[in-house]
Amino acid sequence: MKVSARRKCLHCHELFLPDPRNQYHQQYCSKPACRRRSKADSLRRWLQKPENENYFRGPDNSRRVKEWRKRHPGYWRKKPCAPEGPLQDLCSAQVVHNEAVAKKEPPYALQDLCLTEPAVLVGLISTLAGSALQEDIASLAHQLRRKGQEILYKNSTARPQSAL
Repeated sequence: MKVSARRKCLHCHELFLPDPRNQYHQQYCSKPACRRRSKADSLRRWLQKPENENYFRGPDNSRRVKEWRKRHPGYWRKKPCAPEGPLQDLCSAQVVHNEAVAKKEPPYALQDLCLTEPAVLVGLISTLAGSALQEDIASLAHQLRRKGQEILYKNSTARPQSAL
């Protein structure tokens, strides 16, 4: 691979290695100030050509711009944000090839999970309520507790006293 020779930047006058893809004509280094100067010089050279002299002036050009704007409505407007979705989709469970080797953990009981992880319960209730306000969570928690007691103690004669 051929190593390109260093050049002196026309703006900051420091030596730099030109990009191999356009080393035959790169005259400015990659510093932001030098890139701005390169762009300004390029625009000045383009405007000095006779066919581009009045490119941005006159009634023909303003008509051309107006027509372009009609064909591209909202081009300069800010685009709406994409809807937030999961960053990663859920993966489907993979089949274990040798189940004798795979050690299975005993499943946790729902009661164990709810008693040891109150954040899970609060998060679940807030999701069901569609709100993170304490009043909404408490109201739904009362409803869920009543429903749970009806299910658990449906056939029982003794009902526990409600603490909530």
